Amino acid sequence: QVQLVESGGGLVQAGGSLRLSCAASIRTFSNYAMGWFRQAPGKEREFVAAIRWTAGGTYYANSGKGRFTISRDNAKNTVYLQMNSLKPEDTAVYYCAARIWGPGYVPNTEKWATNFASWGQGTQVTVSS
Repeated sequence: QVQLVESGGGLVQAGGSLRLSCAASIRTFSNYAMGWFRQAPGKEREFVAAIRWTAGGTYYANSGKGRFTISRDNAKNTVYLQMNSLKPEDTAVYYCAARIWGPGYVPNTEKWATNFASWGQGTQVTVSS
C-alpha cells in the first residue's frame, strides 16, 4: 500500500519561495513516477509537475514553467517541489501523487490525473499579495 505525506506548505508573500516535500511509504520508490497537483477553492484539481523514476524525465504545467522545479531523492523516498516567484494565483492545496510507470510509458498529457493512482492528503499553500 502506498502512503504519501506532504509537508512544507504555508503562508508566503508574493515573490517568495516554498519547497514542498512528499514522503512516500513505498518499498520500491525508485520504480514510481511522482507528481504534484493542486486544487484552488472552487476549481478542479490541476497538474503542476511530474517526474519519472529515471533522471531527466520531468514534466511541467505551463503555469509553473520557469518557477517550479520538481526533483526526487530515491534514497529518502521523497519528492520535492521547489516553488519560486510565487503568485497569489498559486494559492491552493497541493497534492502528491504516485504510480509505477514502465520504461516506455507515455503519460496522458490531456488528463494528467489518470497517470497516477495514489494520492496524499495535501498541504495548503497560501500566497498573499
